[in-house]
Parts: sequence; C-alpha cells; structure tokens
Amino acid sequence: MSDLTLAATDTTQLVVDLRERGIEVDDAPRRRSEYSFDASNYRIRPQAVVFPRTVHEIRTVLRAAQAAGVPVTTRGGGTSMAGNAVGHGLIIDLSRRFVDVDEIDVDERSVWVDGGVVLGELRTLVEHATAGALTFAPDPSSLCRATVGGSIGNDACGNHSVAYGRMPQHVREIEVVTLDGAHLRLGRGSIVAVDPQDAQSTARAEQLTAALRDLAQAHLAALRVELQSIPRQVSGYHLAHLLPEEGFDVAAALAGSEGTVAVITRARVGLVPRPATTALLCLGYADTVDSARDVMTILASKPTAIEGLDRSIVEIMRHRRGRESVDGLPSGEAFLMVEFSADDVEEAREHCEELLVALSAAGRVTDSAVVTDPVARAKLWRVREDGAGLSSRRVDGKQTWPGWEDSAVAPDRLADYLSELLPLVEKYRYSAFMYGHFGAGCVHMRLDYDLRSEHGRRDFEAFTREAAALVVAHGGSLSGEHGDGRARSELLNVMYSPEMLELFAAFKRTWDPENLLNPGIIVGPDAFTASLALADTPAPGPTAGEPSVITETVTMGLSIQSRTRLPLASPYVGNAHACIGVGRCRATSGGFMCPSYRATKDEKDSTRGRARVLQELTRANTNSLDGWSSPEVREALDLCLSCKACSSDCPTGVDIAEAKSELIDEHYRGRLRPFTHYSIGWLPRWLPLIGRVAGIANTGARIGLLRRIADWLGVSAKRRLPAFRSRGEIRRRIAEATFDPAGDILIFADSFTKAFRPEAIPAAARVLGDTGRTVGCTADACCGLTWISTGQRDGARRRLARLIRHLDDGTERDIVVLEPSCAAAIRDEGPKMVGGDAADRVAARVRSFSVAVDEAVQRGWAPTAPAPDAAVLQTHCHEHAVFGSGAQKRVLGAWGVSRIVESSSCCGVAGNFGFESEHFDMSMQVAEHSIAPALRQAPEGALVLTDGFSCTMQVSQIDPDLSGQHLALALDPARAPRAAEQEARE
Repeated sequence: MSDLTLAATDTTQLVVDLRERGIEVDDAPRRRSEYSFDASNYRIRPQAVVFPRTVHEIRTVLRAAQAAGVPVTTRGGGTSMAGNAVGHGLIIDLSRRFVDVDEIDVDERSVWVDGGVVLGELRTLVEHATAGALTFAPDPSSLCRATVGGSIGNDACGNHSVAYGRMPQHVREIEVVTLDGAHLRLGRGSIVAVDPQDAQSTARAEQLTAALRDLAQAHLAALRVELQSIPRQVSGYHLAHLLPEEGFDVAAALAGSEGTVAVITRARVGLVPRPATTALLCLGYADTVDSARDVMTILASKPTAIEGLDRSIVEIMRHRRGRESVDGLPSGEAFLMVEFSADDVEEAREHCEELLVALSAAGRVTDSAVVTDPVARAKLWRVREDGAGLSSRRVDGKQTWPGWEDSAVAPDRLADYLSELLPLVEKYRYSAFMYGHFGAGCVHMRLDYDLRSEHGRRDFEAFTREAAALVVAHGGSLSGEHGDGRARSELLNVMYSPEMLELFAAFKRTWDPENLLNPGIIVGPDAFTASLALADTPAPGPTAGEPSVITETVTMGLSIQSRTRLPLASPYVGNAHACIGVGRCRATSGGFMCPSYRATKDEKDSTRGRARVLQELTRANTNSLDGWSSPEVREALDLCLSCKACSSDCPTGVDIAEAKSELIDEHYRGRLRPFTHYSIGWLPRWLPLIGRVAGIANTGARIGLLRRIADWLGVSAKRRLPAFRSRGEIRRRIAEATFDPAGDILIFADSFTKAFRPEAIPAAARVLGDTGRTVGCTADACCGLTWISTGQRDGARRRLARLIRHLDDGTERDIVVLEPSCAAAIRDEGPKMVGGDAADRVAARVRSFSVAVDEAVQRGWAPTAPAPDAAVLQTHCHEHAVFGSGAQKRVLGAWGVSRIVESSSCCGVAGNFGFESEHFDMSMQVAEHSIAPALRQAPEGALVLTDGFSCTMQVSQIDPDLSGQHLALALDPARAPRAAEQEARE
C-alpha cells in the first residue's frame, strides 16, 4: 500500500462505526495535529486517534480497521526519535487508559503491567512496594514519559544496559492483539490464547506457532550469523530469539518490532535487585576518541554504567542550567561517567580507585573525580541526562535534529568508528552534540541539519547513506536503541543480506499479511527523506510578501525608541516552533510542567500538544487554523495556566504562556474583550481605587447576588476572594519599616503585596536589614504582569517601560521584589518586551525575596527568628521558571527546619486562570496533583510557605483554616523577641 493510497484512505465510516460501539475516537483537526508528530524529524497526519478502554475495544478497532483497509499505528508516550509513532489512518493511544499494574510477585521478581504504564512510574511503584529491594532496570533518557509498550516496541534500555541488558532480557511474557483481533499471550516456547475458550485466538496461536517455527528452522544459519552479533544490534526484527537454543522466545522476538506485527497490551516484566549504593567515577579526556579507547579496560572492571559525552553537552548544560550545574565535572574536552554498585560506599569507592590505577597505564585520562555523595552523584548524572535533552538547541539558538542519532558498534570497535564518523560530520559542515552508552558501543548524536531546503535535504540524504555504510563497515548496527522507524528502515539493505530481508518480510506477513500495522517501517520501508516535517516550511520569521515587521514606539528612559513585533499573519507564534517532541511535558514528576496535562493526562493539554497545534499554523496550505479565532487553537490553549514552567523545564525552552499571550493580543486587538480581561487583567489599575473603599468592597464580595453576577461575567463564585486592605492600613504597614533612600538594596513594593499583604513589606525590610544590608524602597509602578497574562501586550509594554525607567537609577543595587511573579516579569519579560540596555541592566539587578535571602545565607547569615519543626513549601511557578526552585528550600534548611514537605508543581491558580468561572474546576484538579496532597501530609502546625499571592489564595481555598505565609513574615526577626517573651511567661 503506497503513501498516496494511505493518505487517501477514507476513515469517515470507520469512525462512525467505532463511535456507535461506544469507543472513544477523535478525528477533530486539533487532535490530528497533536498526533501528526513524535520526537523525530517526521510528520504524518493521521485520520483519527482512538483511546481504547479495554482489550475488547482494541480487538474491535483492529478488526474494523482490517475490514476497512485502514492502517493502524500504536502509540505510547510518543517519544520516538525514529518516526515509528506517527502514521496514516488510525493512531491507537494506550497511554491514557492502559495504566494498571498488578501485584508484584516478589518470589518470581516479576510483575504484569499494562502497555501504557510509564517506566519511571513503574520503577517508583516497584521500589516503594518492595521497600527498595527490587527495581525495574531499563532506564532510557525518556524514563519519565516513555511507556512499557513503547519501550518494548523500540527495544529501549538506557544507561545501565552494560549491567542489565536490553528490553528482551526483561520481558518474560507479553499479551498482544493481532490485526484480525486474536488475543494472545506470547512467552518462551509458546503462543497461546489468553482465553482458552476463545476459538479464534486459539486457532491463530496454533497457526502462528507452526509458521514461526518453520520460519526459524528454514533459516538457522542466517539467524545465527547475522543477528545478535553486538550488544546493541537493535535494527531489524530480533528473530534470533526464535532459535531452538534461545527457547523459541516469541515475547523477546517482538521486542523491537515497532508496532508492525501486533498491538502490545500487557507485559510481564522482570525485576532486579536494587543496588545498595553506587559510586560515580567521572573521567576527563582530551577528545572523544581517546575516551572510547579506554572502554574495554573499563568494561573489564564490571561497572553498571559507562556513559560518554563531549564538551558540547557540558557547554549547553552550563548555558541553560548555570555554571554550578557542571562544577563537579573534571576538566577535559570529553568525559566518561562510570558507575559502580556495591554493598557499601567504601567498596564502591575502591572499585573506582582500582579502575583509575588500571587506566593510568594508558595515560589517556587527563583528570578525574570520584563521587559518592548521593546529591552530588545525582547532579552529575543530570549533566548526562538533561544535557542530552538540551542538545536539541545550540547555544546560539540553532536547532539540532535526530536522524543519525542511534548507531552502534561492538565496544572494541567504538574508537575506530568514531575516528571516522567525526570527520564525516565535519565533511558536511555539521556541528554535533555527542553522547551515548559507550559501554555498549552505542553513539547518540544530534546534528544541525538543514531540513527545510532542497539543498539541505540532499546533504542530509548523502550524509546518512555514507554514515550507514560506515557503521556497517565496522560491523555495527544502524540502530542501537531507538529502532529503525522511518529514519533507518530504508537503509536495512545496507546492513542485512537479501535472505535476512526476506526473512523480515516473511515474519511481518505471518502476523500482518495485509501490511496495515505501522506500514512503511522495517518491511516495505518508506524513503527516509519522505514526510520530513520541516520540508519546505518557512524558517521562523515573517512570510514572504507580508510586512516584515510592525513598528511600534515605547518610552524608554528619556527617549522614544522604536521596536518591532511580528504581524498577525506571521507563520510562527512565540517560540512554539522549537518543540521537537521529546515529551518532557508529559512527565508526572520532576519539574513543574505541565500542570494541566498532569490533571487530565490528555496530549492536548501538554506543552508538546499545544506546540504541535501552533506549528500547524505554518502550514496554511494544508489546514484552516487561524490564530486565536481557530477553535483548534483555542481548545489547545484553553487550559494553559500561563505558569511559564515550560519555558524552563522544556529542553528546548518552548514558552506556551508567551504564545498564548501573543495570540490573545492579536485576536482582541481593536475588539471588545472578556470581562475578566478588564477586571482581573486590569486589577493593579483598580487596586488604589478599591483601597479607598476596602470595607465596602470586602462586604460586596460576600453578597451572593453580586457573586453570581460576577460568575456570569467570568469571575468564579466558587473562588474565595482576597480581603482588600485599606489605604490607611497600607500606609501604616509601610511606615513600620525604616527605609534609607541610599540603601544598598531596594525593595520593590508590588501592587499585590501592597493591596493584600502589606505587612510583608516591613517584615522583608527587617529581614534584609538583619542580613547586614541597608534597605531602600523603590518608586510606585507596575510590571504589567496581569496585562501580559490576559494578552494585553501594548499595555504591559507601557507599564514595563515606565517601571524600567524608574528602576534604572544608575546604581547596581539589588532590587528585591516580594511577589515572585512580578520579579519574574521584570527579569524575563522586560528585556523581551521592552528591550534595550536599561531593561537588561534592571533585569540583572532583580531578585525574588527568597533568592535575595538565599544569597545572604550563602554569605554566612542565619535567620534569627524561631524556626518551625516542619514546613510545606509551594514555590511559585514563575519563580521556578525564571529563578529556579531551590532558594526557599535552602533557606529553610539553613534555618533549621527539620521536615520540608515540598509541592512540586503549580498550585492551580496561576494568576487569572484559577479565578475564572470556566477554569475553577480545572484549577482544583491541578491542586490535587501536588499542593493539596502536600497540605494533607504535613504535620499539624507546619508553616505553609507561599511567597506567591496566587498560591496563598489556593491554600485558603483548599483549607480555609490554613493560611499561606510569605517567607519575609516567617523569617521576620521581630518575631524572635515576642517568642522569647512567650517562653519566659510559660
């Protein structure tokens, strides 16, 4: 079946039939856009996406697809870098509902899990259930979002494969559904029907058993000679597992089959003992080839991991995560990270030191570091793990791409292979980020291909063909972990004999005679240059024939400066084009993004799903998306909380909050806006007026009729409203502080702090004074944050410009902003929206309060206020995105707080989002992911730390008896005498 036939397949009636049977199937344009991409270079628009609830529904879908002649692609986390999770026809997504984990069989060290279970969640569950005795070993870099079914399909493994092997070594049995609807269990030596009373499945099991045994028996020599020759030979089907000496292990044979022969619904996977402790040996080298030449010596010492990376990975990590993120590495231009497991730390350290002695004979190691501290170890592993993800974008912003990111050779051939591969990269004038599982001979690299132009694609094709010939010449495999997919299947004829290729085809026909399961992959491959997502798409910037810019003017300092913005018809919104689909936004732990996805588990609510819909705006000739006016775009962005976590947690820095703000701004330019844009969006404008009648305003907020009217206008009647402070109280509170106009540090009293918790201002002054600083207070102005979040960017730009003019006073004094979202706006949005040297100068001076106090702690200061025994910590999303989320925790540790319960995601309010009627319920769903459980886990009387005003409001919504407190109030040294007096009285 050709691509043209597949693309033209009419699924209209099939979709109708499936819906009539109660199966959830979505063929909306927005949904199809979300599933047109994975993490590869490819884009194929499906006809519909199915979200089955049961195996019975999968059987129904496959039988119906077979009858209609519609191709089917199974998908888990959608993190494939080879293009094996996109396809024409139907996509079956198992990640939403196939997520059950059975009881662990500790004696057998195994557990049955659904195909949609995320690897990292499985690992956490196993370790918790066995009190740390057992774990699930495979740990690819996509551990926090890749699913069990997808990882079996791709034959994923990860950093520790030198100790634990690949996925086939961990798969005991799998359950699958074939194209004709048979439900089978595959294992070592058998294929049986899951239900022995199911006549169709029983007959199919017998037919498959006989056919596969005959297939193996007829080609024993080829299977023994061509397959399983190196540790990471992932390319092609793993048919050697059908050999008699392998026990006719059909489950292992389906590892790496990439969804082309059956749909994997469940698997029984093996578990391994969890190491008691580990030590990490980091080795520095003059170049990558030198590091590879030491691999065989290192393997002889039996480590659990040998990971390689070059300096480019370290530099991108330093650039994106800060110098301190890599300060534990030894010096060098290339590095190996070698891990040893042991029963105790000293034994693990001894292994490291013994290896250093063994390596000294060759003299290639230029520097080294032995790391046993768990925190320091985790930090260094993040260089390898996060650096690899960050390598999708160079320091200068140019993107890099997969394509030749997964080759593998025998470890003893690795150095020779690299010594020829790197000059080939230079020949085509590419720059490469290189890393990999060097202990297994697997090399990952990302290259800055030009896939938009015809010339660039010709170079891409020529380079890939030369690279394929090179790795095969070294006895290697096109793929060592990611699979062949669309990226490498066409090149299998370079690696395998005609007999083996025919064997692959016969294996595929045995399972899928009509070639409807993920066609175009492994057998009957599509060209690797076909369906490239970037082909003939414009580079980011205005389209030809449109005005290149719209010129605006803003007041900056004492002058009027001209700046530009892209016009409405620009093909790109924000930096959504930067998304490459790695799917970190689908992780349910670690980092703050994406709160709405964590609540719904729906691709449309992930940063990736939203970015992919926005990327479709660049394809005006293939769809009708029309900015914010488009229902598809509005649906995709509706539940975006504008928390900005994606701007820091996404490896490519996609900022959906910025894109949403730009789209809303363009849509409502010159139009009447929603009520909440004028009420909440203009709130800093109204606060001084409300302060004059605070008592009346607070009384009105409790009147049911007024709340119902406000609810109709868009401000939720369910949301507890804050108490406005009167102008008199605000003045009294500020007067409590003694400010020095020439102080060496300035407090910026933002609109929200003044209006709702002005007591934090003098408290902050006392804390900063206690650190040894003289404290001043800045001029009254607004950062425009609420204008930004409601897409009123002209108003925001004016306010930011005015604020920058006030703050750019010719000094280098730190500016401490008490509301973290306002601090983030000045630091991040000021340079982007206003621009100029003054914006940069002011941004460099801005600190959130917690960052300022953390810096004082690093200088040796310690809080003098009495410390609570326990604290709940909710870091504001914007502070996390712009300043990081470690400052408050470090301060609490230095203060002596013994127990910290940390909320690790957005609270759910995020500015205006949680106050809006249509979003209140989602706001509370988001709260249930992190902040609500944290409050329930905290001991009675714990300090609830919420520097963000939105977070404070959510805490009171969750539990009206609790009150979130600003760090300034908690640390206020004025509390110490009162506490001492109380103790004396007692």
